[in-house]
Amino acid sequence: MAVLLSELAFLCGAANDLYASLDPKAITITLPKDIKWVDSTNGLTSTAVLAGDPNKEGYYVILMKWRPGSGSRPHAHPHDRFVNVISGTWWVGTGKDYNKETMKPVPAGSFVVHAANEIHYDGARDEEVIVQISGMGPQNFPRPQAK
Repeated sequence: MAVLLSELAFLCGAANDLYASLDPKAITITLPKDIKWVDSTNGLTSTAVLAGDPNKEGYYVILMKWRPGSGSRPHAHPHDRFVNVISGTWWVGTGKDYNKETMKPVPAGSFVVHAANEIHYDGARDEEVIVQISGMGPQNFPRPQAK
């Protein structure tokens, strides 16, 4: 057990040493284990702010994790948003009338643009979905709901 722990400590130190030669004024790296996820109050989503602040003026980048069965209802945002589907299949729909049956699947690796002030809704069905969202703030984010 002591050997295993010392090997683990060595590997963690090696990972830190891997980036030690990079100038932090030129580049910063956040490893997956260091991304700080914050759960929504209802527990249906988690968000991690990677850059900026979506609630303030200026550019932002966030990760959003949708739990199975969660989604938004029809809503719009004041600015264009650019979405990369990182993992899972994200489901999207448009229009003011929510209809789960007409939502379309968007697989991992896809890129989606939510046009400013246009009504849409989205979420996850039977698997967790992670999307990366970027745009200009401030944005209004709807409270996710169980579908």
